[in-house]
Amino acid sequence: MTPLRRRMTEDMQVRNFSPHTQTSYVQQVSLFARHFSKSPELLGPEEIRSYQVYLTNEKKLSPSIRPAFSLQSHTS
Repeated sequence: MTPLRRRMTEDMQVRNFSPHTQTSYVQQVSLFARHFSKSPELLGPEEIRSYQVYLTNEKKLSPSIRPAFSLQSHTS
């Protein structure tokens, strides 16, 4: 487990997120990183916004995914 993933997991545990929610958020951050072909450590607020626009416009996904990216941006 990378240090960033460990920190994200610990932060979610401290916030008492359910194991299912933790797994979902880690998966979403992984998809986010793959979209840009970069580590999440190298991605910032502009990439988060761009990915949210992509999910909304191209994938037609609900904005309910946003908490995963909000959490990621606060743990960096």
